[in-house]
Amino acid sequence: MRTSSTIRTRRTVKRAGNGAAKRTTRAAAFLAAGALALSLTACGGDDDGGDKDGQGGGGKDPAATVTLPKLDGENLEVAAVWTGAEQENFKQVLAEFEKRTGAKVTFVPAQDPIINFLGSKVAGGAPPDVVMLPQPGAIEQAVDKGWAKPLGAEATKELSENYSQGWQDIGKVGGKQYGVYYKAANKSLIWYNAQVFENAGAAEPKTWDELLTTAQTVYDSGVTPFSVGGAEGWTLTDWFENVYLSQAGPEKYDQLAKHEIKWTDPSVKEALTTLAEVWGKKDYVAGGATGALQTDFPASVTQTFTGGDQPKAGMVYEGDFAQVNIAETEAEVGTDAKVFPFPAVGDTAPVVSGGDAAVILKDSKAAQALATWLASPDAAAIHAKLGGYLSPNKNLDASAYPNDVQRKIAEALVAAGDDFRFDMSDQAPQAFGGTPGKGEWKALQDFLKNPEDVAGTQQRLEADAAAAYGG
Repeated sequence: MRTSSTIRTRRTVKRAGNGAAKRTTRAAAFLAAGALALSLTACGGDDDGGDKDGQGGGGKDPAATVTLPKLDGENLEVAAVWTGAEQENFKQVLAEFEKRTGAKVTFVPAQDPIINFLGSKVAGGAPPDVVMLPQPGAIEQAVDKGWAKPLGAEATKELSENYSQGWQDIGKVGGKQYGVYYKAANKSLIWYNAQVFENAGAAEPKTWDELLTTAQTVYDSGVTPFSVGGAEGWTLTDWFENVYLSQAGPEKYDQLAKHEIKWTDPSVKEALTTLAEVWGKKDYVAGGATGALQTDFPASVTQTFTGGDQPKAGMVYEGDFAQVNIAETEAEVGTDAKVFPFPAVGDTAPVVSGGDAAVILKDSKAAQALATWLASPDAAAIHAKLGGYLSPNKNLDASAYPNDVQRKIAEALVAAGDDFRFDMSDQAPQAFGGTPGKGEWKALQDFLKNPEDVAGTQQRLEADAAAAYGG
């Protein structure tokens, strides 16, 4: 994450060993997009506050569901690549842990790539006690390097009581539980300026063809259809993954994620050609390709919801976490800022998920207690009411979320149980799927600049993938 108030789920590290492939495959089922679409259709305004009794918690909160030890005098460091509102909201969760236990917790800002950051900390003899790792491969690599410590009995018990088996499994390596997936993300949403749609007479699309029709309707009303945060290549990989998953299907998605098929495959050509129908359409992207490549993710969201009825764009693609950035504007989620599921390109609409897991690097009673706390509904409720957060914790009361939009997205995620798929580039080697200016990020930024070069983009993607995957 490069700027404030953005939830970054694209920090990618190399997956390690055959166990990684097997475990990720087990967890990588297809999230039921139909249920999500139905839920979002029912979304209303921001009429329910998230500050419910017992949700904010407190050291003596009678509604507390988790028992924590007294840790007076203990000090902990927690590292994450989070800044802005995301970091500040998480600090409120840590503050409640401090209140309940007496421990002192310090947040340590990490940098991308986070495994490199941790490597320098470990080499210097000062790793954080707990780190928030953004995908399964990160956990596996931390275990392979001997950094990560297994969860103890209390944390594992809390996790098993509150999480579906699928969310538990993606935090396991070699059958041992290492990660608590504290935060999840639904990355298959398109947010839109309700006033722009109303002025244009535009409707929420359910298919890709309908999305193109909606975009043209918005364009004809005098507003650029799309805002794209192309300065950060992860947003572009997310665009690609949604198109590819829906168009090529889950089996091909899994094969490409593991580089079992090449990026020169016809399915990739088809997905890039489809993407070019938006990226390559004249005046469909705010600022054109040059402007988009200079726009970071937070700005891509805020510019969609500022400027009255003449914002820089009518729509912006990204996950539920865009609400954190919308909150920086005067727009109200559910009324001024609305959302629809990423449209079906093929037979089924896509749903791509991501997440951040708490992993212990320095085993202690205090670190184990913090992992237990983060696996509890109590911790999730504090963060949920602040917005821009989605929890896979099935025992979190959905009333903790601050608006119906977020509530319905969360309910759909939990209702999916074990059926979800992780972001493709979060499963890739770091050099290919998670490094600024290299690999997939750079290739798709170049493609945004020149969407006619489908074949050349495929060749560059395959060359970089082959080098990164080692074959």
